[in-house]
Amino acid sequence: MHYRIIPAITSLTIVLLAQGCGGYSNSFLHRQDISSVYVEMFETDSFRRGHEYTLTDAICKHIEARTPYKIVSDRSLADSVLSGSLRIGQAVLAGERHTGTPLQNETSAAVTITWKNLKTGQLLIDRQTVYGSADYSTQLGQSFDYAIAYSVNQAAERVVEMMEQPW
Repeated sequence: MHYRIIPAITSLTIVLLAQGCGGYSNSFLHRQDISSVYVEMFETDSFRRGHEYTLTDAICKHIEARTPYKIVSDRSLADSVLSGSLRIGQAVLAGERHTGTPLQNETSAAVTITWKNLKTGQLLIDRQTVYGSADYSTQLGQSFDYAIAYSVNQAAERVVEMMEQPW
């Protein structure tokens, strides 16, 4: 009796392993109909200027490093265009009880993006928002500028992740 069960279990195991995990795909992670991206300068309405340049630069660097797409500086040569806006936030997470002096602060970067295929006119990403955040403490010698740069870079990574095709 046992001599029939072991081959049956082995055969069943092989069949299940050969099928793989459901929901996964062997297709490409990035779109094959796009080879170049023109990244417009991101906009911001923040009174703290300069971070939109950091964001645009970080997105370009992440696209070049993590995708097959090439960044082009001439919109007429691009297959697609990426544009968007940056909102910067700041909050006090903890304060000294008697004086109210901030002990720990948080910065956040909210990036809303649109990615358009210039060949077809199709919106690949339509006004979707990603976020990045970081904590800092002036008591420990940390600054707002360092924290917002970290937040912006984190948001740039998430923008590039959104450019991947869903599994």
